Amino acid sequence: MDTTASPTTPPEDGDSVPVTDRNQVHRARERGRYDRDFINRTLDTSVLCHLGYLDDGKPVVTPTVHWRIGNHVYWHGANATRYMKRSVDAQVCLTVTHLDGLVIARSAFHHSANYRSVMIFGQAEPVDDEAPKMAALKAMIEHLYPGRWDQLRPINDGEFAGTRVARVKIDEASAKVRAGAPIDDEDDYGLPIWAGVVPVVAQYQAPIDDPRQHPDVSTPQHALDLDERF
Repeated sequence: MDTTASPTTPPEDGDSVPVTDRNQVHRARERGRYDRDFINRTLDTSVLCHLGYLDDGKPVVTPTVHWRIGNHVYWHGANATRYMKRSVDAQVCLTVTHLDGLVIARSAFHHSANYRSVMIFGQAEPVDDEAPKMAALKAMIEHLYPGRWDQLRPINDGEFAGTRVARVKIDEASAKVRAGAPIDDEDDYGLPIWAGVVPVVAQYQAPIDDPRQHPDVSTPQHALDLDERF
């Protein structure tokens, strides 16, 4: 795989996370970024994260929906799920990745991918108090579908009690980015072999009504605008 570093944009606002032994990018370190603005934007434009934790000493990674409030990333799940039992009050590694393109080089070694990613390390903590827990659940819905929370049937006591919310602070984190064309060995550029990038774009399709949709209800704007916001 191509491991040659590609240029990245410098921090935009000067506000960066501290670099530690755990979050420092070592391989192709020129691709590493620590500015909070870029880290936050990468998190905010993704819906799914992968949450890594230990289960009886063995590593497990669970995909789940995430959202950000300030300097924390949140996730939720049923109380009985393994990842909520094992990740809360434990050290976790939360990752997000956007695949932007397949990089096709003139040698197998230099094939790669264009991507934006974030990795966060930290101690997960529960959000158990009623007010902040409800606020976090509202923020999840509003992040995805602005204005929808107030249109919904309120969460009942059973649903609220059966749901757990957790979060991790975005302090020990880093982003890593690859962008641009293949980076081949200089002698290979003259070879009659096609090379280039196949862009990858995630696209939201037109909403499909529930077959049991009430006949007087039209598709809300927040379901139509997802492609513009993400």
